[in-house]
Amino acid sequence: MKTIKFLALALLLSLGALNTYAQEAKPTIIFVHGIWADGSSWSNQITALQAKGYPVISVQNPITSLADDVAATKRAIEQAKGKVILVGHSWGGFVITQAGNDPKVAGLVFVAALAPDLDESLMSLSAKGPAVTLGNYFAPVGGFIYLTQEGVKAVFAQDLKEKEQTLIYATQTPGAQNVFADKSGAPAWKTKPSWYIVAKSDKAIHPELERFMAKRINAKTTEIEASHVVMLSHPKEVLAVIEEAATGKK
Repeated sequence: MKTIKFLALALLLSLGALNTYAQEAKPTIIFVHGIWADGSSWSNQITALQAKGYPVISVQNPITSLADDVAATKRAIEQAKGKVILVGHSWGGFVITQAGNDPKVAGLVFVAALAPDLDESLMSLSAKGPAVTLGNYFAPVGGFIYLTQEGVKAVFAQDLKEKEQTLIYATQTPGAQNVFADKSGAPAWKTKPSWYIVAKSDKAIHPELERFMAKRINAKTTEIEASHVVMLSHPKEVLAVIEEAATGKK
């Protein structure tokens, strides 16, 4: 009888250890926001992933230069234990393209994001696709570019409710003017598996440019009928792609 109880206890301990290992083995998901957003724009995905046992970090980019934003993301990577999945939105794609070269990074998820090649800038990459009217809504202040409230409603988050649009406008992180000319270094997507979400109604980055970039980086591509802030308007669909990347299924 004692032997049976001992074996049963050993089995329970082993299962507990396996469960703990499985949770520890989950990669850390690191979110990188773009210009005119902030780390809270990923709140839906953050809470859902945390509930499933994923470690999560949402970077707060200063958007003062590409180098500064990459440095902020590298600090998050250093903070993480084990493997990392980087998820970037919009300008955040530039950031994860650079920071993704870290050996801890196992995959890249581009969410309506810019995916530059070597020496491309935001301006030169944008010129590879059809024109958008985003620039009509720029509001320069003290060397930084803000997005007007009308711009948020018309071209940035047109499929969100007015209350959500107003919150985006109030919490936006403007981009330093020099950011638009900063050039990308060696891209991590050439060596790391990548996923791409095309926002089919994007008026900030043209969907055709998004498709071009997704194809160029050989990403597994998902298209969603959404505005530029697809992670806010279609949180579950975006979450599904992130989880796919986290499990390494492509």
